[in-house]
Amino acid sequence: MNEKELLYYWKEVERAAHIRGWDFSPIEGRYTEETDLPWNYRDVIWHYLRPEMKLLDLDTGGGEFLLSLHHPYVHTSATEAYPPNVQLCNKTLLPLGIDFRPGDANEVLPFADSTFDIVINRHGDFCVEEIRRVLKNGGLFITEQVGAENDRELVELLLGKMELPFPEQYLEKVWKRFCDAGFEILDAQECFRPIKFFDVGALVWFARIIEWEFIGFSVDDCRERLLDAQRILEQNGCIEGRIHRYLLVAAKTE
Repeated sequence: MNEKELLYYWKEVERAAHIRGWDFSPIEGRYTEETDLPWNYRDVIWHYLRPEMKLLDLDTGGGEFLLSLHHPYVHTSATEAYPPNVQLCNKTLLPLGIDFRPGDANEVLPFADSTFDIVINRHGDFCVEEIRRVLKNGGLFITEQVGAENDRELVELLLGKMELPFPEQYLEKVWKRFCDAGFEILDAQECFRPIKFFDVGALVWFARIIEWEFIGFSVDDCRERLLDAQRILEQNGCIEGRIHRYLLVAAKTE
């Protein structure tokens, strides 16, 4: 495609970009990430989870990952704050008997003290004090989080140098917060891994969806940088950055 055709294509992608739950299928096969993490988050949870345990998933999205755990629905609860996902959870989780409640995971949770054996959270917000409150003594918090430096090369490619939007998202800092709140750390890992795009249109979709990282992105404002990205793609076969992830398993002590 020539420059005019590329810009038209990218504008169409930008207009159409939306997400249902946490579904990245619109760019499936056009990018790769999380193919070589040193842990498997689902397996980590399964290592600790037993059928009789009360499980809470904070910021469940559309409940996709939660349902993949196949935990007994009668012992499963979830929260979500993003309105479109709340509607989706009301349709998908509540009919199964899962105790879904709308709520912001960074605020007071809509559950009683000492309710859960395990609280999980993947790439969402959380409040250390509220997690401690709703966990039973000895209960576990298991989280995989997006780190502070996630996608920085891609952000700088499209927008230039910007301040980190979540500068506290380093394992060392979060580890300390949980220790200070009365948790014992059972597992803690941090890594940087590649993320690759094979189509600038997929990168446009990604930047529109992950708006909290790509702050202020638009095709019109980033026109020249997108054309630079296209040249990098044609030269190297892909556009590459790095993801930043960490895993933490923490037990509530008495």
